[in-house]
Amino acid sequence: MNLIDEDFNPKKEVDKTKKITRMIIIAIVLVVILIIAIFSYMLYLEKLKLEVIVNGQQNIEITNSFVFENDGTIYVPVRKMASYFSYSSYSGEYTNKSEDSSKCYVECEGEVVNLTLNSNKIYKLSLQNMDNNYTYIYMDKPVKAINGELYVTTEGMQKIFNTTFDYNQETNTISIYTMPYLISLNSNMILNYGYTAISEQFENRKAIIQGMLVVTNDKYVGVINANDGTEILECKYDDITYQETTGDFIVSSNNKYGIIGTNKETKVDISYDNILLMDYDAGLYLVTKNGKYGVIDLEGNNVIYAENDQIGIDISNFSENDLKTGYILVDNLIPVQKNGKWGLFDKKGKQVVNFEYDSLGYIANNSREALNLLVIPDYDVVVACLNDRYTLLNKFGEQTFKAFVDDIYMTVSGGEKSYVMIANNKNYDVEDYLDRLGVKPTNKKDEEEEEETDTNTINIPSDEQQNQPEETQPEEVQESEEH
Repeated sequence: MNLIDEDFNPKKEVDKTKKITRMIIIAIVLVVILIIAIFSYMLYLEKLKLEVIVNGQQNIEITNSFVFENDGTIYVPVRKMASYFSYSSYSGEYTNKSEDSSKCYVECEGEVVNLTLNSNKIYKLSLQNMDNNYTYIYMDKPVKAINGELYVTTEGMQKIFNTTFDYNQETNTISIYTMPYLISLNSNMILNYGYTAISEQFENRKAIIQGMLVVTNDKYVGVINANDGTEILECKYDDITYQETTGDFIVSSNNKYGIIGTNKETKVDISYDNILLMDYDAGLYLVTKNGKYGVIDLEGNNVIYAENDQIGIDISNFSENDLKTGYILVDNLIPVQKNGKWGLFDKKGKQVVNFEYDSLGYIANNSREALNLLVIPDYDVVVACLNDRYTLLNKFGEQTFKAFVDDIYMTVSGGEKSYVMIANNKNYDVEDYLDRLGVKPTNKKDEEEEEETDTNTINIPSDEQQNQPEETQPEEVQESEEH
């Protein structure tokens, strides 16, 4: 009798066991690989997660504010960033309050910054030197709107809020440092280099963004490298003012001023009573010497000799005109006063209007309706006064009409500005009148020529006609066609 089942095969059973064992091992290996893959992917996702460090501390709130464009440009929302950096922010413009969401301004203790949708030009007003004149600086790209909010690039953010910015793509980490934090970080360090303090001037503190410090040793002022303390400008000047726009320094010694670059090059000799940047694009500085005013270029060459009583208009008298500067009007004209009379130069230093006008601008007297007026910006014209009568000069210094009128002023109704002139006891809408003369608004100069002016238009008498006896002076007289 055979006690062993004929179907039983020990070899087959061993092979089956080995096969199951291999499958289990393979399954275990696959599970382990899957776990490792999942873990690695989670690490990868964690690595991809943006981390934002502000002044050395992680800031989770700010992280979701960054918008990454396909070309690698990073945008940030202006007003949200203002709150993160302890700035106040508002819609509209600083000197022209409104709810215009296409414009906004931010404000800190040292300056106000205005920006406008689709423009890469930002205007800054110093609150420590309230002369009402703005400086300006350019961003790499214009302001854009995203979901109804104004955004700027991170390069723009640095210029608006005076911060540094660094993005490490490998670690996906953004590091931001604000000017106050960097100043506090370096306050004690400068003691090791033999200096007593960092300049308190807001303009000078901006130099830290470029890795420089304006420092004092109780008696004199100099500039050092913030990283290693090496001297950029020796500590031997009475005063130094950092120029954010040009990167240079206006220095003074023995009550005289000049300009020195960061490479120690003297750009303008220290020989003037005062120096002020008038316009960066034109490369012009306002200078005074022996009590007289002139204009020089960035190389120190004379553009307008320092022999005038005043250069520039006090624009605080024309707050409703929304002017950014009184040194260059309608983007070309420099107002200059000499011997009690005003003339105009262009930005190249050519005198385009003789010293013949009593004043520039209209100052309202008793009328509640009338507002002071210096320029009509849409038409690039300036109000000029002679013998208590007024005319308009274009950006080339030419009269837009050969006449003087009794008044030219501004009115505001419902937030809308209008410009009125009075001649022969009649009111004229200035913009309508300029249109009729064929003077195009600035924003229409590139459009096709308009149809010929209606020959039945009303006209203001010329000077010659206005001087006729009243009984023979026509009520409306055709002006000269040369404008």
